[in-house]
Amino acid sequence: MFVALVIIAVFLIIVAASSLKIVRPFERGLIERLGKFKREVGSGVHFIIPFFEKMIKVDMREKVIDVPPQEVITKDNVVVTVDAVIYYEVTDAYRVVYNVSSFEMATIKLAQTNLRNVIGELELDQTLTSREKINMKLRTVLDEATDKWGVRITRVEIKKIDPPQDITEAMSKQMKAERTKRAAILEAEGYREAQILKAEGEKNAAILRAEGEAEAIKRVAEANRQKLILEAMGQAEAIRMIFQAIHEGKPTSDLITIRYLDALKEIANGQATKIFLPFEASSILASLGAIAEIFKEREGRKE
Repeated sequence: MFVALVIIAVFLIIVAASSLKIVRPFERGLIERLGKFKREVGSGVHFIIPFFEKMIKVDMREKVIDVPPQEVITKDNVVVTVDAVIYYEVTDAYRVVYNVSSFEMATIKLAQTNLRNVIGELELDQTLTSREKINMKLRTVLDEATDKWGVRITRVEIKKIDPPQDITEAMSKQMKAERTKRAAILEAEGYREAQILKAEGEKNAAILRAEGEAEAIKRVAEANRQKLILEAMGQAEAIRMIFQAIHEGKPTSDLITIRYLDALKEIANGQATKIFLPFEASSILASLGAIAEIFKEREGRKE
């Protein structure tokens, strides 16, 4: 009897344990009763009918699928090896369980097929430089295809694209030649810019020198002009004062004649190259006899 009670107690414990189910916060529970979907439950403790019901737990966290490397032919018939990863999250636990038998395997095969289609539309250079474009296009295609499975593709990343070894070597040589060409172009442009700047500097210097010389000539000419003006003004003022003094002294004709003779003596000293005779030369010549008499009188006085 005691053994039977123990067996019954153990059986009840097993039944109670099997009826108690705990769903974690990142999971969803799908309860089936006799092979038929009954309900979906969230996180927490739930009880099911033992032997009649069972619970399928679905992880709702974002997951990653590693797509195995595969060879893909580009538009220009170059075989490249492509490796990618897919990030996804479950949006509908019911559909991911009942609409597809093996979601990860189906997604990998779908990604490989679409990788061939996407990269087959691009040439090698575009394939190597358009990873973001490939990622976006592949994510869009996979997201549309997996929507009926209750899964959302969050992103797709191309890990590497490896061309054949000979293509890699050719590309390396091409890049080296391109860098050499760019360096030569930059050097030539730098030399040309230096020559242009040098010529511009020499031209500006010549212009400045010419402007300086012109300004110096202009100032010297202006100084000479001012000098001549001042000298002429001084001479005019001196003549005016002399003329005024002569008129104020009221000189006689004899005195004027004597002054003419003194002027003639200065002219006749042999140093003058030009002789200027006044307009009144006729009257002076007419008075030479009187002047001679004056000299005789002076000689007589000296004796």
